Amino acid sequence: ATGSGKSFIANALGINACQSGYKTRYIRLPELFSELEAARIQGKYHQVMKQFQNLPLVILDEFLLIPASDQEQRELLELMEYRCGQASTIFCSQFMPEGWHERLGGSALADSILDRIIPSAYTMRIDGDVSMRQRKRMIKN
Repeated sequence: ATGSGKSFIANALGINACQSGYKTRYIRLPELFSELEAARIQGKYHQVMKQFQNLPLVILDEFLLIPASDQEQRELLELMEYRCGQASTIFCSQFMPEGWHERLGGSALADSILDRIIPSAYTMRIDGDVSMRQRKRMIKN
């Protein structure tokens, strides 16, 4: 749920990775797709994609908050194909992994993307109907 602490926990893991000497990049998925589109227009797509592929840790926040277009799905597949088994990726999503296939269009492309994510994934589910911000206010009072 919104405000449950997903991004907070992911960022804490990212900070720990940085402190341990691992290059890390935090980016919201919509921003990643915008960055890749701009790189494509500038003729730097492969250079930017290679940078993301070579990072030991990438944190993708707001994962599939907005359903991915066909082009975005292809870009995500390319990124996951390279990172699969080579580097770590943290996905922060409002949706359970069981709903990702539909958010990716439910096609064979969605199958391919999830085949590179799900088999080796660790899942952390954060439940609760009170946001982290509300809990913090309740503790102060």
